[in-house]
Amino acid sequence: MKKIALTLMILLLAGASVFAQSDLQVLAVVKYNKNESITVKQLKTRCEVYRKQLNRVLTLEEKKSTLDSLINEKLMLQAAQKEGITIPDSYVDQYFAQAMSQSVGRAVTEKELSDYVKKTEGITLDELLLKQMGMNVADYKSFLKNQLMMQQYVVQKNSAELQKVSPSDDEIRMFYESNKSSFVWNDILKVLLVVVEKGSNADQAKLKLGDLLNKYKDKKLTSQQIALQSESDGSGYQAGEILVPKNEASALGLGMPFENLLYLFTQEEGFVSDIQETDKDFRFISVLKKYNAKMLSLSDIVQPETTVTVYDYIRSNLAQQKQMAYVQTAAQDMSKTLNTSENVEMKKTGAALDKLLDWGE
Repeated sequence: MKKIALTLMILLLAGASVFAQSDLQVLAVVKYNKNESITVKQLKTRCEVYRKQLNRVLTLEEKKSTLDSLINEKLMLQAAQKEGITIPDSYVDQYFAQAMSQSVGRAVTEKELSDYVKKTEGITLDELLLKQMGMNVADYKSFLKNQLMMQQYVVQKNSAELQKVSPSDDEIRMFYESNKSSFVWNDILKVLLVVVEKGSNADQAKLKLGDLLNKYKDKKLTSQQIALQSESDGSGYQAGEILVPKNEASALGLGMPFENLLYLFTQEEGFVSDIQETDKDFRFISVLKKYNAKMLSLSDIVQPETTVTVYDYIRSNLAQQKQMAYVQTAAQDMSKTLNTSENVEMKKTGAALDKLLDWGE
């Protein structure tokens, strides 16, 4: 029995070794600026990302197309590095948070996003990204960094042409007419939110907020003064004037039940709440101004307290879309120019490549 078990273990180890060696086989070497190999394992990793996004197995041709994309990416990255282009990690972190905030419906930090995912999904942010994209946070940030480097390289090389890319007046008006129903104000409140964290002395925190509340009610301090003084070192509180749409995401951002937010919308301008207590702080809210829902014309501003009109907003967004399309086309053209036999050495082609790509799922 021991001999049979030992033989089986040797066979299993041998099989694992074969798989490992197969994964490490080099499919291509990119050498525009330096020698970089693309292995079967790297291709599998990228294909797994696409498999999760498409929710199906990739065909042989799609795997080959993915390999071509990896080659072109490395060519563009090497070209960007040769030009001295770098992207700070701090910018990648900021870009990551902004990109992920779209799924929450409000601007959040990475820490706030992790807490939100844990609360709503019951899993970590790493686990969520692996489930949805096939990449953890570190891998996704690395992917974003590469994309940003390539984008900056293309923009740098095509800056003059990009400045000429803009939508026409007819395109702006046509877009507005086609999407008129989406240009609306929902009910919005402008509120003053004042928060004092409990810290190690909840009683002192409550007294601090009570003092601010009384001074505000007695008009000894305006909302602007309270907000401005909160920015001083040692103020001991946080405050700000914020715009609050009538939706559940706003309630979540304020740390209150949606029913409490709906109650605020029933109050008149000038309303001031009593001291409210949460697990971590004491706070009060004052309704400064109410904006009722309405349809927006091209000349209306897109959001209260701003100067950007609907026309300007559409022009800016269409310009970004056109510029992004130009960048994508330019990137493809530039990568094709770089993709020569001098810069790329294919290690596997034809039937040998097909065999390596037939790894099953």
